[in-house]
Amino acid sequence: MIRMLSLPLALPRRHFCLDLIVAFQTPAATAAKRATNELPIVTNAGDPVGTGLAASLSRPGGNVTGVSGAGAELGAKQLELIREVLPAAKRVGALINAPDPFSRPLLAHIQDAAKAMNIELAPFMVRGADGLEAAFDEMVKSRTSAVIMQPSLPHELTAQLALKARLPSFSPNPLFPGSGGLIAYSADYEALYRDTASLVDKVLKGRNPAELPFQLPSKFWLAINLKTAKAIGVTVPGTMLTRADQVIE
Repeated sequence: MIRMLSLPLALPRRHFCLDLIVAFQTPAATAAKRATNELPIVTNAGDPVGTGLAASLSRPGGNVTGVSGAGAELGAKQLELIREVLPAAKRVGALINAPDPFSRPLLAHIQDAAKAMNIELAPFMVRGADGLEAAFDEMVKSRTSAVIMQPSLPHELTAQLALKARLPSFSPNPLFPGSGGLIAYSADYEALYRDTASLVDKVLKGRNPAELPFQLPSKFWLAINLKTAKAIGVTVPGTMLTRADQVIE
């Protein structure tokens, strides 16, 4: 039997018994870990070591194992794509979901990459949907060239606000272009889900999460929304289009 639980997470043991929790993205995994140190947790999260979910990737050491989407490192990749699409870009905004523990390693990787590329990075700390409109207003006023979105933010709303502001938008969330965002470069989520399911199977058969290494992505996904590019007057290089896994026209 499968039960769907919502945040904030509570474990109503009187009503049903759980054998395992599957948690997608860092906020859910962190909430699950706070709720129990006994039940095995299998997660799909960006930086399990940097966010405190695991002691190390090879030996997690607690009740949490899973798949790392390498999202923090891919935050820096978004800057490379911005420079490829917008060679003259000097100022880039980063929409950071402050309550999400993943925000710290993600922002650190983006800041390091921005410094190396001589790009001014402007972080905008928001709390979910709260503050998104004000952040985009400020980006427009400050002549920001593009924006990077943290995956745990509401991608549909963020994509539409970026479109309204005519700001090229990038994210390590593969769903982002389908909602109107310009470009996403991420781990291949279908492969991540298969790896997650494999780990669930191993745990249910008796393997200890503390000794099950976190899996790393072996495939990556580049998605581009050409409709958005045309709407905001951006030309995506042909070389990028030829290597894209998905082009939305």
